[in-house]
Amino acid sequence: MLRAQGRGLRVRLLQFIKHERAKFGEHRALEKLGVTFDGLGDGFTWRSRDLDASAAMAQEGWARARTEILSGEWDMIVLDEFTYALTFGWVGWPEVEETLRARDPNLHVVITGRGALPELVAFADTVTEMQPVKHAYEAGIHAQAGIEH
Repeated sequence: MLRAQGRGLRVRLLQFIKHERAKFGEHRALEKLGVTFDGLGDGFTWRSRDLDASAAMAQEGWARARTEILSGEWDMIVLDEFTYALTFGWVGWPEVEETLRARDPNLHVVITGRGALPELVAFADTVTEMQPVKHAYEAGIHAQAGIEH
């Protein structure tokens, strides 16, 4: 995303976990760089007190993402943490695949998150898998400003 922005491409970030008022370190940097972004979620989904509301937010977020993907306004769209909406079944893969097939072939769509559906992996041009080996949280060290948020 930063490479694309640095090369003058029109970049859009849609975050499916972060809420709309989030102001983490990445948001502050993105504002300085002029990257357009929106939070579409309600925080850490696995801590949600109302999974039906989380699902509804994911579906509303997907409707926005679909509109952006088909708009022709962007060179790159990042759907951050979108794999969870797919794996939880909140957004159906057939509709996502249909949208991705209908997009401008010059539009790069990046989907992040762990546990991608096998169908998404098969469809994608590039797949990178990151695996945690050790994390400070496991030792009781909570998220730190400028490191995890």
